[in-house]
This record gives sequence, structure tokens and C-alpha cells, in this order.
Amino acid sequence: MIIAVTYENEKVFQHFGHAENFKIYEVDNGVVKSGKVISSNGQGHGALSRILKELNVDCLICGGIGGGAINALSEYGIKVFGGVVGSCDDAVESFIKGELKYNPNVKCSHHDHNHSDGHKCGDHGCGSGNCGGH
Repeated sequence: MIIAVTYENEKVFQHFGHAENFKIYEVDNGVVKSGKVISSNGQGHGALSRILKELNVDCLICGGIGGGAINALSEYGIKVFGGVVGSCDDAVESFIKGELKYNPNVKCSHHDHNHSDGHKCGDHGCGSGNCGGH
């Protein structure tokens, strides 16, 4: 599984469409095998979605994200876990354990980027962190 996280100074960056970097994690059997920071060159959400597709990303962990970006990522089969705050590494570890706190209904209005309702991965029955239900 490949997980991408919007990245700035080790933290989850709070605006997908303006993300200049992603941290890309390769996860195998519940263990992080590698993590590397890549530059997006600040391309905008359409190009960012294509970059993630080209990297074979399975899911994205991010802060705020707009509906258009969610739709573009969905078309590429990338699951979105938005409304996440804090350390990128901690978010990925929580995701793997099925304990990631995120907002399944996150929609960024470009003005309010603190979208967290305390939803945990697993509350809807996936439990494994592979959230096929989203």
C-alpha cells in the first residue's frame, strides 16, 4: 500500500490544493517500509491528483481539501482521509492501526481548514486501516 500525506515541516499540511510537498509512505503488512518527501511544484489540485496517481498512491491523508479534488482523486481510485492534523508519521501509524481521526465529510471552503469531528477509521466497520468503504 502507498500512502501520501500533505507535508510541511513534519506536519500534515492543511490545504491539499496548495501542497508543495507530500510524504510518500510504502506500507507492507502493517509496517512502514519507507517514507520520502517529494515536491509537487505547487501545481494545483488537478495536477496534484495526477502526481499521486502516477506514484500509485492508494490513499491520501490531508487537512482541508475541496470537493473537486476529492472527486479527481476518487476517479483515480485514491481514498481520501481529510481533516487530519498533527505529525505526518503519527497520522500514518494511526491509519495503519485503524485509529486515524479524520473527517469523512471534509470539504474545504478555502476559509476554514480545521475540519475534525473525531471520526476514527474503523468506526464504520473497516477496522484494518484499509478503509475500502470510502
